[in-house]
Amino acid sequence: MTDDNLLPFCFPAVRRKKITAAFDGGRISSDGGVMLLAQADRRLGIAERLARAIPDGRDPDRVTHLLPDILRARIFAIACGYEDADDLDRLRFDPAFKLACGRLPDTGRDLCSQPTVSRWENAPNLRDLIRLMGVMVDLYCASYTTPPQAVTLDIDDTVDVVHGHQQLSLFNAHYDERCFLPIHVYDTATSRPVAVLLRPGKTPSGTEIRGHLRRLVRRIRQHWPQTRITIRGDGHYGRPEVMEWCDKNAVDFIFGLPGNAVLDRLVDQTADDIRTRRALDQKPCLRGFAETSYQAKSWTTDRRACARIEATTKGLDIRFVVTSIETGSAEHVYETLYCARGQAENLIKLHKAQLGSDRTSCRSPFANQMRLILHTAAYWLMLTLRDAIPRTHALAIAEFNTLRLRLLKLGARVVEIASRVRLAFATACPDATLIRHLAGALMPTGP
Repeated sequence: MTDDNLLPFCFPAVRRKKITAAFDGGRISSDGGVMLLAQADRRLGIAERLARAIPDGRDPDRVTHLLPDILRARIFAIACGYEDADDLDRLRFDPAFKLACGRLPDTGRDLCSQPTVSRWENAPNLRDLIRLMGVMVDLYCASYTTPPQAVTLDIDDTVDVVHGHQQLSLFNAHYDERCFLPIHVYDTATSRPVAVLLRPGKTPSGTEIRGHLRRLVRRIRQHWPQTRITIRGDGHYGRPEVMEWCDKNAVDFIFGLPGNAVLDRLVDQTADDIRTRRALDQKPCLRGFAETSYQAKSWTTDRRACARIEATTKGLDIRFVVTSIETGSAEHVYETLYCARGQAENLIKLHKAQLGSDRTSCRSPFANQMRLILHTAAYWLMLTLRDAIPRTHALAIAEFNTLRLRLLKLGARVVEIASRVRLAFATACPDATLIRHLAGALMPTGP
């Protein structure tokens, strides 16, 4: 049977010269930049770390694809924009992908196919996934050369719409969808992921949040016993169980606090002053801050509440936060400390929208959690690649889609000869200087 991809086709003529094309160029890859991801993986050792946490009961004498190679191929594919395991049925022959996974492009064995990847995505049980989550936290801690004096961890959830009858999926009236609500935890100051946890499509309870934070903080403190940890989140994470646990375990917190009539009365004097001054000065908007001591009925003690009060021509808007942090003005607590959590939502977008981590279409929640771990591993590779870019370069703050387009989606001819393998990139590549720099910057220092 003839492969239609090999048949020639035409484009409009240019200056009376006929243009024909065919997919017969030989060993050419459209993902030549995957070699940069391979160097990032060698630096982090992320595929090897994950593979060590998964039991492999296969007979070593009959193994064709080692587990680290299977995970590595899947992670590289996700980072290059192929979020479905089905894509590996084609990518397994790609010369650049084979080279990035440590196999020669011509004489080396082809990479694993989709069924092999899918079997391993469904292989881990609950205990295996707990170990894998621990590996991701260890990777985050290892990303610091020395234990930091303090870190602020942002916790938030995001909607992950399902399209079938996956286990743990629930109908959420707020989103009007049947979905998961996975929890994401980031070190926003460095954009580094700490944990991503699949969970049902409902708002987490205080007991659930407390359990997740207890396990996370315990793992981090195995590496950093003296580091001051601050947990930051929006209103539905400021539960009494969570705040009490933080108080008992020397963990600071700053959470959004839903307003009520009692809180409004406590800051009414400041709010009235701001509203009056705005009207007298005829300003379109005037903002001020206040703080008070407040104890809800479900709290065991009173806590510091800071308010952002904004008067406009449309009325008065007051937002509250509750915190265990005793230092700093109300303005500093709200504007500098709390509002910085907005960056966590941008990081979730990178993870979910630009790396396709919402492709949790497996029926089993264990397999879907494994997918989230693999997408988090791809996030680490992309972040490592971006961090290696000089700070003065425009791509140093680029999103992952831009990095993929500019640095990974590179046409390359791969030529294997007896003594070496050569990658020939386009002469007119606009980012040639940066790619050359990254190849050197990501070069492993050890053997």
